[in-house]
Amino acid sequence: MAGRTVVFGATGYTGELVARALVGRGHRPVLAARSGERLERLAGELGGLQTEIADVTRPESVRALVERGDVLVSTVGPFLRWGIPAIEAAVDAGAHYLDSTGEPDFICRAFEQYGPSARRNGSALLTAFGFDWVPGNLAAALALALALALALALALALALAEAGPEAVRVEVGYLSLGGAGRSGGTRASSVDALLAPSFAFRGGRLKAERGGARARQVDFGSGQPRWALSIGGSEHFALPALHPTLRDVDVLLVAADPKVTRALPALSVVLSTVTRIPPLRAGLRSLVRRRVTGSTGGPDAAARAGSGAVVVAEAFSPSGKVLRRVRLEGVNPYTFTGEIMAWGAQTLAAGEVSNTGALGPVEAFGLDELRAGVRSAGMDLHP
Repeated sequence: MAGRTVVFGATGYTGELVARALVGRGHRPVLAARSGERLERLAGELGGLQTEIADVTRPESVRALVERGDVLVSTVGPFLRWGIPAIEAAVDAGAHYLDSTGEPDFICRAFEQYGPSARRNGSALLTAFGFDWVPGNLAAALALALALALALALALALALAEAGPEAVRVEVGYLSLGGAGRSGGTRASSVDALLAPSFAFRGGRLKAERGGARARQVDFGSGQPRWALSIGGSEHFALPALHPTLRDVDVLLVAADPKVTRALPALSVVLSTVTRIPPLRAGLRSLVRRRVTGSTGGPDAAARAGSGAVVVAEAFSPSGKVLRRVRLEGVNPYTFTGEIMAWGAQTLAAGEVSNTGALGPVEAFGLDELRAGVRSAGMDLHP
């Protein structure tokens, strides 16, 4: 018998998008949050769904949401502040877990701290399972698979004993289009991420690296390259596990005005220096968190409908030649996040994942299945 699917944070901006997407796909999730009045109102709008009261300040209430075989969808961010009770509840229960984080430090914790326990307890942990960073995982995996297929085809055609050069580097770029704006949770998470450790996959291993340490131009196919900043994503963990030849993984995000973007690597040096001093780090975080709060809503349906997103991935040979390029294009990032999390939760609830532990999207579902899921969520390959 299939377990329950619980959307924790259902009354928040992203949580409501996920809940509505699940109902639109014929699913009836349990809605969980700390406000009973808001829960009942949303549950009524969605056809009388079951509700549960849970609050991260009372971890036992979050733990009570799930048992073995359930699926817990967590949208309670910023995740460095509020996300730990949910992931610990899922691991402890042996439940499957998805979240909507894009925060590098939380992603790192999910893979390194909670992944081993999840594997032992039979949980599949899918962190960062939204626009951050599912489409980049798919685009990069497709580029790498196509590059390998091309190398093998050339070897066969030329009757060579060995295939041609395999990809050793992959670069992923993310771009939001249309100016729909960001949710309060995204703004708060972005600030938390700037003040927290980040990472990169360089020289065949994961290394500590400041968020925004590098800025470079990325070609998104419009003929006008855009400046983007380096950021830690789930691609750094997931792609090398699938493609052992990889030596470098770059994830780049267009996040601000080009002049600001080009200045941010220098600013990140200052922030890194300041945040090494505990009293200064604590004071800066306290100041920022008072001024930048989450749960302040986000772009409405009309704004989302008038915007979109592009994700590109390129696989490179040892000589630096582009072996393959893949471009995905589609709906607004928030719309995509709601739909892909709903697809992921429904697929997990159906028992269509065989691996456990902290997983990347391709490892969890397979390349073809993930591509179908991403297409159903509103993004697909651009010719």
